[in-house]
Amino acid sequence: MSESAGLFVAPPDAETQWLAFEERVRQEAAFFDATAPIAGARAPGRLDVMGGVADYSGSIVLEMPIGESACVAWQWREDRVIRIRTLGAEGRDLEAVFSLDDLIDDANRMRPVEEVRTRLCAEPATRWAAYVAGCYYVLLAAYSKVSQGQVDSRLGEQGANVLLASEVPLGAGVSSSAAIEVATMQALTEASGVHPSDLTLAAWCQRVENHVVGAPCGIMDQVTSALGAANALTVLRCQPHDLIGTQEIPAGWRFVGIDSRVKHSVGGSAYTKARVGAFMGLKVIQLESGGKLLDNYLCNMSPEEFLAYRDLIPDTLSGADYTALYGLLPDTITRVDPSQTYRPRDCAEHPILENERAKHLFALMQIAVIRQTEDVVLGVSPEPDRTILTEAGRLMYEAHASYSDRLDLGSPETDILVELVREAGPAQGLYGAKITGGGAGGTVAVLCTDSPAAEIALREICGIYTHRTGITPRTFVGSSPGAIAFGARPIPRG
Repeated sequence: MSESAGLFVAPPDAETQWLAFEERVRQEAAFFDATAPIAGARAPGRLDVMGGVADYSGSIVLEMPIGESACVAWQWREDRVIRIRTLGAEGRDLEAVFSLDDLIDDANRMRPVEEVRTRLCAEPATRWAAYVAGCYYVLLAAYSKVSQGQVDSRLGEQGANVLLASEVPLGAGVSSSAAIEVATMQALTEASGVHPSDLTLAAWCQRVENHVVGAPCGIMDQVTSALGAANALTVLRCQPHDLIGTQEIPAGWRFVGIDSRVKHSVGGSAYTKARVGAFMGLKVIQLESGGKLLDNYLCNMSPEEFLAYRDLIPDTLSGADYTALYGLLPDTITRVDPSQTYRPRDCAEHPILENERAKHLFALMQIAVIRQTEDVVLGVSPEPDRTILTEAGRLMYEAHASYSDRLDLGSPETDILVELVREAGPAQGLYGAKITGGGAGGTVAVLCTDSPAAEIALREICGIYTHRTGITPRTFVGSSPGAIAFGARPIPRG
């Protein structure tokens, strides 16, 4: 098999991945206590088909759980040590050691989250482990004896051995952090005998990322990783996490991710500026409208309503001038930097238009499935409707342009991939493409047909991209169930 052909081989299915992880756990016998039980969980990354950086503004988002996943094994210790080991991260095994005392003070009270963030994230070499240890802190805040909850007595008293293995690439824009958080939280709650609702588990994971790690993400990643269904899109209204359901991918359609290998970060300055800019725009609307609060979600305003306020929102505005003119930012996660210059008008307009694109794409997919179901009833082989595919692709191209034009979250490499898809076009089974997630690099989502011609075209695109940039891309071509559907599991020692 050629290297380009190998790019389009889906990873092993979820059960096969899990069996391989169980075997790795057994091989790590020296890491675990000889007798204490081990609980485990698996959670996938996600491909952002539509919604992206509009989730924090209350948009509808459409997300597909990918085949790659993170697996976590959790075992209680008799002491207060929290020992976390990751297998194969960036080609090598890593280990971090914390203490329960990093989470709880001498008076057996929760430490302030800012102090915990400093303790867990102070060392760059072990900052990755904050996504794991942060889950323990968030669960303690909700349930342990420290907060007078009635649960497993080990919470707040004992440390743990935690083993992590993730195939979700870091910095690729497919939410490696959410996969780690969700797998960890599900393994921990299973080990603790705590059974939160599915959406509560996802919200706790978002809290880890927002407050403990300090990355200002929305909630779409955690919900998709936890509640996603294989070969379907999670449809979520992020207000804060209103799960509409799952949308079947129509027959003959295919969503593929091509990783540019340009690393992005949700905690990066460009993403943070885009989010702050959006909330600046929201604050201007709230004040200029005389009280149209919109429940703090820009996406509760239609594009037509927004036009009445658009020109009242400054095109550019320094952080210092914003604070002087408008006061506090209506966002609990980010802060205005007085030395930065923001683009509140464009950053506010993007999520409102993105919400409309997401609703439109959702409707198109529903129509496509209904028509195909009618074809089956009539005894006709269901075929993808090229008109619907073309319209869906147009929405993706529009979303991609908005990342760059309005949010400054594009990148030359992802632009190359999108333009190569556009040039190949419907004649080769390629209909649309867009940068995903937090942008500024990472992965491009491609809408294509499930056909040999489309796969050949995608291989050629990857080859051209490598020739132009010197970078070998990576692809995401499979889908798998979220953590809830897969279920937490005890890990036998064999």
